[in-house]
Amino acid sequence: MSTLAHTMMTAARSTDSGLAGPGELDRYPYSDSPGTERLGVPAWENSDQELGRVGRRSAGNRGRGLHGQLVQQLGQMIVSGDLGADRPLVPEEIGQRFEVSRTVVRESLRVLEAKGLVSARPNVGTRVRPVSDWNLLDPDIIEWRAFGPQRDDQRRELSELRWTIEPLAARLAAGHGREEVQQRLGDMVEIMGHALAQGDSLTFSRADSEFHSMLIQVAGNRMLEHLSGIVSAALQVSGGPVTGCERPTEASLVHHGRIVDALAAADGAAAETAMRQLLTVHPEVERVVPAPREH
Repeated sequence: MSTLAHTMMTAARSTDSGLAGPGELDRYPYSDSPGTERLGVPAWENSDQELGRVGRRSAGNRGRGLHGQLVQQLGQMIVSGDLGADRPLVPEEIGQRFEVSRTVVRESLRVLEAKGLVSARPNVGTRVRPVSDWNLLDPDIIEWRAFGPQRDDQRRELSELRWTIEPLAARLAAGHGREEVQQRLGDMVEIMGHALAQGDSLTFSRADSEFHSMLIQVAGNRMLEHLSGIVSAALQVSGGPVTGCERPTEASLVHHGRIVDALAAADGAAAETAMRQLLTVHPEVERVVPAPREH
């Protein structure tokens, strides 16, 4: 095993990636057991019970910081539909519900506004925006949708987006052959192979994510490069057999290796075909995308 492979596998085992484990995809992240007391803030109406649950859950997870937690919790509630479109968000009531300062609330709402989830206007206040205004390519929104009621739609849309992006990126990357990049991609395949043999899905996922991000970044297209983070987010939240990258398998490993070989041979057509085959390792994908074209 290479030094890089050993280092990456050791690091993966010693830290928490935040990826969902088996069975966790069906767990609603802000829906605990019933019976939570109501704090009686009338403006939140049907959501005040859920807000109370989320607020108490955050108390045990201060490591993310109050600001980060509030963004996460409000974002989840908006994306899930608990806080519907055009719902007014009153900073004083949010601060009271989550027991945070007005400054924390204000900073959190600014982040949500930048993501397109809320809008703040003079004499109108802050309101939840409709889904058509959301930045659906934002990694946080991808995550919130993938673990909420919209998870099936989100995973299908991510699969379709990857099918559009990655075969082209593989073809373009073959024309930008750089030995150090090919070596790095080969290292990722080696790491994935060792992780598969050891049943280490965490290390496999991390190497897989780096492989795909790096491939897009070396395609020589700056607009595609900006989408590499989306692909990483897609790999981390997929949680099901939507593409061949989401389960550590021998077939997935073989297709990754074929991509590296095609890049080394500067064969763009072969690289594109190998990527299409990788993205359709699982038969479920055939309902979403067509079979790979032969060149």
